[in-house]
Amino acid sequence: MSSPPAYTSETRPLDAAAAAIVVVLCLSWGFNQVATKLAIHDIPPLLQGTIRSAVAALIVAGWCRLRGISMFARDGTLLPGLAAGFFFGLEFIFIFQGLSYTTALRATLFIYLAPFFVVLGGRVFLPADKFRASQWFGLLLSFAGMIVAFGLPTPALDPRQAIGDLMMVVAAVFWAITTLTIKASALNRAPAEKVMLYQLVVSVPLLGLAALLFGERIMAMPSTLAIGALAYQTVWVVSVTFVIWFALIARYSANRLSVFTFLTPLFGVGAGHFVLGEPLTPAFGAAVALEAAGLVQVNKAK
Repeated sequence: MSSPPAYTSETRPLDAAAAAIVVVLCLSWGFNQVATKLAIHDIPPLLQGTIRSAVAALIVAGWCRLRGISMFARDGTLLPGLAAGFFFGLEFIFIFQGLSYTTALRATLFIYLAPFFVVLGGRVFLPADKFRASQWFGLLLSFAGMIVAFGLPTPALDPRQAIGDLMMVVAAVFWAITTLTIKASALNRAPAEKVMLYQLVVSVPLLGLAALLFGERIMAMPSTLAIGALAYQTVWVVSVTFVIWFALIARYSANRLSVFTFLTPLFGVGAGHFVLGEPLTPAFGAAVALEAAGLVQVNKAK
């Protein structure tokens, strides 16, 4: 009996079509931050996560059935799939609870340390996907764009804020571990829908238990706006964009893709301006320029 093929990682930069798709994904995720804020007064965050994972799991499972994608084939994905789902659930538990202790600005900067953790972890688990010095420079340029947009966080004056900051860093680590688990295991060769379904099914009890432990309740019938915001997260963000993201991870460099996620908070700022009326600072244009320069540097072909 022959041994199974090794799991290899693609290291090529994104082509124009793939780059455009990633930008649309990041734009969608930027609006997702606004959607969470719009629903949070009626539906607490961990319950939002539980509901969207449960409903999205049904949507993705129905799509798999429609397309004839086998969810129960013995393809070596069970253990890494359960692991990816576990880390996926923990990531959002730490994000939602971290936001209870620290500010949204600080949370954004700390959670988007994740691309650094992906690149560092890739040195061990994705040896074919190496970052050159020029790419590290591009990564730092993109992160600098976020700092220009949001400013450096001041030292935490409240111990609870420091705890929240640490929770966001831990969430970033779990985000990176999920990405590396998918890229460096049999999940890399599985349909993206199956990869997503593992994460949704495993995260539902984790998020639900966390919501119960932290005493989250829906006290009254949510408003139409809150239900619409949750539907956007569930149907479009989780059921569609996350599946596309994992399909891209299987095909392209995880390191290079992760750097694109720095666009998400900038799109979140833009969405906050257009939807919530939040102000844009003059530094926002400089931040966008730094982000663009960093992305070009990271994705230059060898």
